[in-house]
Amino acid sequence: MSFSQVYVERRTRKNTFLRQIDQIIDWKPIEKEIDKIYKKGKSVDGRPSYPGLLLFKMQLLQTWYNLSDPGVEDFVNDSLGAMRFCGLQLEDSVPDHSTLSRFRSELVAKKSFDRLLKKINQQLKSKGVMLKEGKAKVDASLTDTPLKPKGKKEYEVATDRNEDNRDEADKKKEEEHQKLIGKNKPGVDSEARWVKKGGKLHYGYKKQIAVDEDGMVEAVHTTTANEHDSKGLEAVLEKVPKAKKKEVLTDKGYKVPANDVYLREEKIKNRMQHKAYRNRPLTYWQTQFNKLISKQRYKVERTFGGMKRWFGAGIARYKGMEKTHCQHVMESIAYNLKRSPGLVRVKCVQ
Repeated sequence: MSFSQVYVERRTRKNTFLRQIDQIIDWKPIEKEIDKIYKKGKSVDGRPSYPGLLLFKMQLLQTWYNLSDPGVEDFVNDSLGAMRFCGLQLEDSVPDHSTLSRFRSELVAKKSFDRLLKKINQQLKSKGVMLKEGKAKVDASLTDTPLKPKGKKEYEVATDRNEDNRDEADKKKEEEHQKLIGKNKPGVDSEARWVKKGGKLHYGYKKQIAVDEDGMVEAVHTTTANEHDSKGLEAVLEKVPKAKKKEVLTDKGYKVPANDVYLREEKIKNRMQHKAYRNRPLTYWQTQFNKLISKQRYKVERTFGGMKRWFGAGIARYKGMEKTHCQHVMESIAYNLKRSPGLVRVKCVQ
């Protein structure tokens, strides 16, 4: 303990949220998981590099407070509460933004963020914050990237249909889109795609999540914006524990024969909303079924809304699908942890 820690403790007593997170989460297993991936070495001048847990906590602060890499560096330097949360003393130096960026890139390269979400969720379940079994609710939301290609509107790929049903015109537009990206490559995210949704054009990615009955995120899957929702159901459910997917509730966008077969083979109760087709309107009972599912699916919409309101989700911070997936997972971890103190109080009262 440093001489200054007593004063830091006294000055940060009112920062209850970060203290509550430290009480709920045992960081040792998380640090152990990070150390398997992030190998600490020596800096250029021979000093030991920063601990991986410190850098991960800075990423959490970055998500909670909607900060850039330089912004979170300044925030930890200026805030005693943030400094204490990261395990730093007044005399310690704070990692710079380039160190944080390299740390993120290494974890992205080794596909580590999904495992960290799983590890943290396991702790939340053991503390009774998250449910251990039940239904899974799946939905998708768009993440726009500001790194859009410049050019005429006719080059934009504006389709929101299943890839298998794309016609030749769509494929031709995709080829034109790729040519256009080539001209704008330095400032364009070439992995993102155009889609038209709700009468508006979007360029970016699609985040698909599975949440439990409390709206806590179990799994995340990232695709390009123009990939149909239905193609991501199996991928996102593969990341959900078996006990948490006894039933699956989705909107009608996921209702395709392949998903019906998948749920039947996996012995998962199918609660996907029915979809009307040309000359095949919904029956009375199908309409009633859809209404019942809608009343239960609002929690996944609330999760998306919470992420956008609290963290500014919906705008890509990074370039490329893998780094955008990292952002999506960090938003989910941050969301689960932000709601945890409130859920602890609610469950204690119950």
